[in-house]
Amino acid sequence: MPTQRPRRIAAAGLAALATTALLASCAAQAGSADAAAAAGEPVTGGTLTYLEHQPHTTLYPPQAGFYPNGGIVNNITSRLTWQDPESLEIEPWVAEEWTVNADATEYTFELRDDVTFSDGTPLDAAAVAKNFDTYGLGNTELGLTISEAINNYASSEVVDADTVTFRFSAPAPGFLQATSTINSGLLSPATLDRRLEDFGAGSSTEIVGSGPFVVTEEEIGTSLHLEAREDYDWAPPSFEHQGRAYLDAIDVVVTPEDSVRIGSLLAGQADAIRYVQAFDEAQVSGAGFEIVAAPTRGVNNSLGLRFTNPLLSDIRVRQALVHGVDAQEVVDTIFTENYPVATSELASTAKGYTDESDALAYDPSLSEELLEEAGWTVGAGGIREKDGERLSLTVYEAKPQPLSKQTLELVSQQLAKIGVELEVKAADAGSYATDILDPLATPLYHSMVGRADNDVIKSQYHTRNRNTLLSNDAELDRLLEVVASEPDPAKRDEASAAVQDYLTERAYVIPLFEEPQVYGAAPYVHGFTTEAVARPQFYDTWLDKQ
Repeated sequence: MPTQRPRRIAAAGLAALATTALLASCAAQAGSADAAAAAGEPVTGGTLTYLEHQPHTTLYPPQAGFYPNGGIVNNITSRLTWQDPESLEIEPWVAEEWTVNADATEYTFELRDDVTFSDGTPLDAAAVAKNFDTYGLGNTELGLTISEAINNYASSEVVDADTVTFRFSAPAPGFLQATSTINSGLLSPATLDRRLEDFGAGSSTEIVGSGPFVVTEEEIGTSLHLEAREDYDWAPPSFEHQGRAYLDAIDVVVTPEDSVRIGSLLAGQADAIRYVQAFDEAQVSGAGFEIVAAPTRGVNNSLGLRFTNPLLSDIRVRQALVHGVDAQEVVDTIFTENYPVATSELASTAKGYTDESDALAYDPSLSEELLEEAGWTVGAGGIREKDGERLSLTVYEAKPQPLSKQTLELVSQQLAKIGVELEVKAADAGSYATDILDPLATPLYHSMVGRADNDVIKSQYHTRNRNTLLSNDAELDRLLEVVASEPDPAKRDEASAAVQDYLTERAYVIPLFEEPQVYGAAPYVHGFTTEAVARPQFYDTWLDKQ
């Protein structure tokens, strides 16, 4: 562990700086630019102050998809494999090599023999087996859930200290990629004996991982302090940098206010921030700071149309809604070029993507024809009615999605033009938690999910995964299961395209845009990168502001 005491910045301190930050930014820019010009070889040492938009909720890897969770898990755990963020190829990490049988029902991994957890215990085949038995089967006694990244898991076998085999009840072609995700972060066997609630906020220093950093201090809902492991020496072999991380430590400070995060970055009180809003990008880049807009490569930022709600049971109504939303106007009005307009349910950078843009085109005249055909005629206030009922729908703001409220309010204005009322409710409404699980209370649902594998579409829509449509469509489930069990890569892409075709034909989804994760970093911050679906990777990050 490093001996240097890190610099600490509390959230309250950052808030106090907000009003003066912008005025101080010009001086900070000049100093940062000079430092960047002098940058050369990576520097070991220093503490990075990183501002996070929201507090984390759990460090249990299968439930770490929420970006504040994943950003921590990504840095305190290693994985069996590494997915190159550019090529998306799967490379060795803790596993030096592997074999997969022809129908993808058996995977055998050969492990490095020098990896340890942060408590000093060895990361061997038995530990890996326990990790995947937990993530693949769950543990009902402890409340530990099954990972949505793992399908058809059956069992593990410890062949020897450095060799482990996994078997599946049906082909599991997505498993190799799953071993690279934060959902498969390797934890010590003792940590996996904890109950699910013991992975939550307040327990972070007790989570024993295998990555380059360790959480050593926590103020619940406010900040985390991570320190580099001096003994870490098992980065993926493809990395130019080996050995311990360059940084001594990271201070993660929860800073919900956009203006405080931006102001603190520009004033030099923070080194990197997540969740740079689209309306702040020009200010940040114009001041000479770096904007990193990393793709999430999965299901697009979309509105799910919950067709078990009687108002949405008629496909003509759903088609009218799809063609009544102008996603291009949403992007042009609210976002930037870092948010490409969606052309399918999947992002164009996602595995298995197919272009559905023609079938999703904005066409309000067609929407009006479809609604008339379905018997919905314009009534009081321009809102359509049928048998005395108004065509009035509800959607909740999605806090994890960028500018969700503004997006939904613009969509509401667009739908009003075709005679559909859309009420946008705040995410902090008292009934939110129960309402979003009820298609009558929440007929439209705003969400996305990232993962660089074909299985991502199953994660979003299958009834045994996230089931964001609250679906009862057995055919949709069947199509999704083909994606998750087809071992031939080309046929798997075809299966993914078939799902997108089906979602479009049934008008189940209104895709809006390809959602990135947008970070800002000071010019003296070098080597800041993300993993394949945009979670921050601090292992190679270094500071040049001495």
